[in-house]
Amino acid sequence: MINNNGNFISQTQEALSSNRAFLYGDAVFETIKIVDNKILFFEDHYFRLMASMRIIRMEIPLNFTMEFIESEILKTAEINNFSQCARAKITVYRNAGGLYMPQTNSISYIIQSTQIKNKYYQISKDKYEIDLFKDFYITKHLLSTIKTTNKLINIVGSIYASENDLQNCLLLNDSKNVVEALNGNIFMLLDGKIHTPPLSEGCLNGIMRKQILKIAKKINEIDVVEIPISPFDLQKADELFITNTITGIQPITKYRKKEYEQNYSDSLVEKLNLMIAN
Repeated sequence: MINNNGNFISQTQEALSSNRAFLYGDAVFETIKIVDNKILFFEDHYFRLMASMRIIRMEIPLNFTMEFIESEILKTAEINNFSQCARAKITVYRNAGGLYMPQTNSISYIIQSTQIKNKYYQISKDKYEIDLFKDFYITKHLLSTIKTTNKLINIVGSIYASENDLQNCLLLNDSKNVVEALNGNIFMLLDGKIHTPPLSEGCLNGIMRKQILKIAKKINEIDVVEIPISPFDLQKADELFITNTITGIQPITKYRKKEYEQNYSDSLVEKLNLMIAN
């Protein structure tokens, strides 16, 4: 028997009591956008998921092919009637057994889907104010670049943002450089160049980050550099924006006393939507 909120129930009735994702954060996940029964940037999502599983030494089943995963995600959206426009999440966790030392490296998975409104990416014109979150820091290592279910820094940072009437916060690494936002990668337009932190700084290896780098490098008048960003650089920037797969591009309107334009963000969203349409 286990105690679940004061109620004693059989351990076999409570699936979370042995789920390593719940007990130890022993899981990785991908958040995916579906448009017209098609997964956007699916190849990139699939290979990042496979790389993440290898990094934390999970066994990859023989049937975990790109075709199988794609089919399972789309079936989940379809059964919920969300195939036209949906957010899907696949979480892969190590099977039960052991404490810190697992008894097996075999895996199971859960796929969830929810409906979202907009097929194409749109730029919000609303206020979007940010600040730095300095209570905890991102460590510069490989685990920081993958999506695990250990997101306590992001959770506590989100609470801090809410308490301070902010729309987001930027996270710092142990070198006190800007790494990313609470929910996506950070880009900065400064002196006619697009800057974003390299993966070696500990930022997430974002799928939308990859698409934006690809688009930006095709714009002749703009140079793209992956370089550490200090908090002081933010005050000098012409534009700041956050990227993730679901939102696309979120312009930042204010950081402390500095306010920003969003002209470049607008042009990137247009090119991003053209990529999707084709």
